[in-house]
Amino acid sequence: MPVDFTLQCPVPLPSDERIVLAHGGGGRLTQRLIETIFLPAFGNPALHERHDGAALNVNGQRLAFSTDSYVVRPLIFPGGTIGDLAVNGTVNDLAMCGARPLYLSAAFILEEGLPMETLRAVVESMRLAAERAGVTLVTGDTKVVDKGKGDGIFITTSGIGAVEHTFTGPVGIQPGDAVIVSGPLGDHGITILSVREGLEFDAPLASDTRPLWEPVDRMFRAGIDVHCLRDLTRGGLSSALNELAQTRGISIQIDESRIPVREAVRGACEFLGLDPLYVANEGKFVVFVPAGQADGVLELLPEAALIGSTGPSFDPVVTMRSRIGGTRVVDVLSGEQLPRIC
Repeated sequence: MPVDFTLQCPVPLPSDERIVLAHGGGGRLTQRLIETIFLPAFGNPALHERHDGAALNVNGQRLAFSTDSYVVRPLIFPGGTIGDLAVNGTVNDLAMCGARPLYLSAAFILEEGLPMETLRAVVESMRLAAERAGVTLVTGDTKVVDKGKGDGIFITTSGIGAVEHTFTGPVGIQPGDAVIVSGPLGDHGITILSVREGLEFDAPLASDTRPLWEPVDRMFRAGIDVHCLRDLTRGGLSSALNELAQTRGISIQIDESRIPVREAVRGACEFLGLDPLYVANEGKFVVFVPAGQADGVLELLPEAALIGSTGPSFDPVVTMRSRIGGTRVVDVLSGEQLPRIC
């Protein structure tokens, strides 16, 4: 019988003509979109820093500004909703700039036919999240699209914060820095996937969505010399480390055995064939500090783990020592591992 030799590829090939889901996944295609479309159009010193938000001087006041959109499916999941995700995501971007979050705006795109009960639940979760984060929602907008055009609710939030702790961001990373993650990886992404696909595991799963200003503020007030912060959302730890390595032009080495992952998440990843390094988080960050201050960070953050260090500045690559002693390059995803995750 004839054999079909048609090329089958599970990873979407790079496209210069059409947007694909992977353009929103935080990986290689997202970076290409930023570098070829947005930076050439809007490039300025603040944007070229490629940080989670922009720290700006306004009449002598140092302010941070950030914006983000949320298209997660399902709208309500164990541990959160699209509403508290929208609040926490933006206040965390401000926290990564060393800024105390103050004010938010929110824009809602609602799909015709959305149950009012769902909208009330999402709005209530936003209210509680804003209260917990210490921010006030001061302005917003609402639009409605035809049934079948909006997938329930899309939310865009923007935030302003007061910069209370100054550090240099990605350019401040130095050779020999300790690389520390604030807690276990993968909780949010695996929770969303399990609900979306109707999967059940022995141990309960829940999103880690939460505000991060308090632990960030605690480090600075303890005198930790923070060189860089980055929250681990789309693309997970791998995308964050690769973006920082490329921006700074420095190598990063991590140790697989030191990377914290809850057993339930690890088991789910093994079952699904996923790598926790690439799974989204909504309440975790990576911090770079001088090696001599690593123990101080671990004392301040109970769930944190020292996972590696930075190396020479001439080779911007991320490598990982495996559990069995080998070494491999940790690259960014070319495709989309988990679409619509935040």
